[in-house]
Amino acid sequence: MKHILVTGSADGIGQQIAQQLTAAGHHVVLHARTEERAVAAKAAVPAAADVVVGDLASLEQTRALAATLGRFDAVVHNAGIARMDSSERALTEDGLDSTFQVNVLAPYLLTALMPRPGRLVFMSSALAAEGVTDLRDVSYETRQWNGYEAYCSSKLYCMLLAFAFARRWPDTLSNAVDPGWVRTRMGGAGAPTDPADAARVPAWLAASDEALDSGGYLTDRDWHPGEQHRDPVLLDELLALCAHLGGARLGEGPGTR
Repeated sequence: MKHILVTGSADGIGQQIAQQLTAAGHHVVLHARTEERAVAAKAAVPAAADVVVGDLASLEQTRALAATLGRFDAVVHNAGIARMDSSERALTEDGLDSTFQVNVLAPYLLTALMPRPGRLVFMSSALAAEGVTDLRDVSYETRQWNGYEAYCSSKLYCMLLAFAFARRWPDTLSNAVDPGWVRTRMGGAGAPTDPADAARVPAWLAASDEALDSGGYLTDRDWHPGEQHRDPVLLDELLALCAHLGGARLGEGPGTR
């Protein structure tokens, strides 16, 4: 039995990941943005051990959430938002683009501040192929806002975080997953992939004794990351940016061992 945290597990793929892991007998902690959603999450996955609450669009709440967490065998960073059709950027209370803060900075900050997990699973997307690595302006302060590009870039950064943690922490298994185009609130009713099917690979990565590789990108589609996406300079620059924006470097929390 493994001790596993699944962020964004009040609905969608995260809920399905949690259901599959609890059905396999694992000790699963759910995560929801609000207390109201936490109640719904626990009702949907009654076998879950607990639910933690924290809005990942807030650095203060993300830090507070990390402070409550013990050590997990695995963390599935599933929580995310998409504002692909939005005509204007939305800033968080911290003055950052909400897509970047929730999808990229929050999983970095949680990982940096909580006790170091044995495994990390980052939810990416084949849309990462259309992302742009512009670490100078992740909040579109000088560039023209493009919601579609911002989302694609956030999924690219999620993949890069998986590679960066795999490189920085060799004893932690860190991988990224493309779950496909999934029938969820985010993906829409016309998407071809069932959430239960999309959940199988991330659940396997979180718990299977066969999942022993690190630094991978798992997908059944044609696009795969290139060597430029594994450039140590780029990976270190992304970690440094997240450390600066989140106010926490790796090794500053209880994760050092």
